[in-house]
Amino acid sequence: MLQKDLHSNPKKPSFSRQEQDSPDYDCKMNPVPDYGLNSYKGTGKLQDKIAIITGGDSGIGRAVAWAFACEGATVIISYLNEHEDAKEIQQAISKIGRECILVPGDISEEEQCKKIIDITISKFQRIDILVNNAAFQGKALS
Repeated sequence: MLQKDLHSNPKKPSFSRQEQDSPDYDCKMNPVPDYGLNSYKGTGKLQDKIAIITGGDSGIGRAVAWAFACEGATVIISYLNEHEDAKEIQQAISKIGRECILVPGDISEEEQCKKIIDITISKFQRIDILVNNAAFQGKALS
């Protein structure tokens, strides 16, 4: 009964359908996704932790990067090539007094993964948190 009720009158989004080539760009979406910029308030739970977040430039990764920074973490964002999205979250994080380092590149390549770790260890001598979020979303074939 409940399942029928959920599907009998689904809510339709208030925005038009949008298509982008992969990778997609948050900055090109309308409306722009809400990652908590004006709503998430941190409490210092990650004060002075060093966090690497793959795919931290957009989507869930961006929301995680923002939340971690609000909680007091220094954030290293690994991303493929969405430079505008990455710079936007870096600027937002910098405005709250937290450091955000951007490391572009393809993490399907072992050398890129080593580079992210090397940059982090060289600058901070440690890694406290790793969020392995980077992903590719595609349509399922019928």
